Amino acid sequence: MAFLTHLLVCTFGMGSWVAINGLWVELPLLVTELPEGWYLPSYLTVVIQLANIGPLLITLLHHFRPGCLSEVPIIFTVLGVGTVACTLFAFLWNVTSWVLGGHHSIAFLVLTFFLALVDCTSSVTFLPFMSRLPTHYLTTFFVGEGLSGLLPALVALAQGSGLTTCVNVTETSGTTQNPETTRAMDTSQGAGSTLVSELAGTAAQVVHLESRYLPAHFSPLVFFLLLSFMMACCLVAFFFLQHQHKHWEASTEDLLASQITLQPIRPHKEKDLGPPGPEDSGKGQEPPEEKTAPCHPARLTFIYLLVAFVNALTNGVLPSVQTYSCLSYGPVAYHLSATLSSMANPLACFLSMFLPNRSLPFLGVLAVLGTGFGAYNMAMAVMSPCPLMQGHWGGEVLIVSMWPVELFPAPSQGPGAGEDSAFS
Repeated sequence: MAFLTHLLVCTFGMGSWVAINGLWVELPLLVTELPEGWYLPSYLTVVIQLANIGPLLITLLHHFRPGCLSEVPIIFTVLGVGTVACTLFAFLWNVTSWVLGGHHSIAFLVLTFFLALVDCTSSVTFLPFMSRLPTHYLTTFFVGEGLSGLLPALVALAQGSGLTTCVNVTETSGTTQNPETTRAMDTSQGAGSTLVSELAGTAAQVVHLESRYLPAHFSPLVFFLLLSFMMACCLVAFFFLQHQHKHWEASTEDLLASQITLQPIRPHKEKDLGPPGPEDSGKGQEPPEEKTAPCHPARLTFIYLLVAFVNALTNGVLPSVQTYSCLSYGPVAYHLSATLSSMANPLACFLSMFLPNRSLPFLGVLAVLGTGFGAYNMAMAVMSPCPLMQGHWGGEVLIVSMWPVELFPAPSQGPGAGEDSAFS
């Protein structure tokens, strides 16, 4: 029974950020298909930040109207909206509309807002519900929250989006008259094929190499359906957890009632009647010694500024320029950077659970290292489309390594190091 409860809690935690993380790791395939192109990550960053209106409203309602909101119906609504939005994504992700003189993915951006609203709101609703459960389930919840980034990344790696190959292409050119050449682009795979019609005269064949996109092992439709399945599993897990929570409340009430009944007939020991001895006096002095000294205001200010800086860098600035930083090295580099970055976050949170370190100098060193790696990624984005070592395998290896390493220290920042793996 305990194992089943841990499994339900882990699945429930997985639904916190699985939708948005899944959307980010699918970007290498979506960038080549949607009309926004390289601007798509910038649009997504703005839309996701606008969705923070959800947790802001809930916080204000809790402050000005305490008790007016219950976490349970809000969580059911949030998970239901997330499941429906992921399902609609599967069928509407490539639907475009003519707006302001051009085609735009309006349906894609609107659904992204609802997914972001779901995931951002989970930060202020899931944890209050978890506070009702026994405390030893909290670690399992954060493990599930880390899986919300790991599982979509593994699915994206299995999908194989963004891979290219070189093929031999034979072209025919006339010697007496120039042939009429028509190029037809296969937009579904990003491949170009050349159709040649000979007008007259002799023709010569020219063979050259062309890069072509390999088709993904499965389409974005299947990927988003898998995301909707994960959200549905989270909804079902919460349904069963809610029923177990009611059972725990009933058991706690029965236990308290039995304690109240048994307390008057509990025999008193002799030492309870006499004056406290040295051992009792020592025990009475232990709780004050175990209390933690209040944190200094300067220390708190430094920690909160550090958290604000790291979140601004990893959730706002760098994701919006990842296309410019990576795609100049090829779709393979972009694909691996996006998926490995999503996997680095839960890995760092997992390690911080076993190797906790809340030393301010250590946090400062991590922040400096992460900022240095982020500066390199930003520099490559500024130099796009001609970054350093473009066309060399060393440049691809470096950019693929820099993105996961830059995001790896992020979860260790702040006073609750390793307690929140959320990456929006």
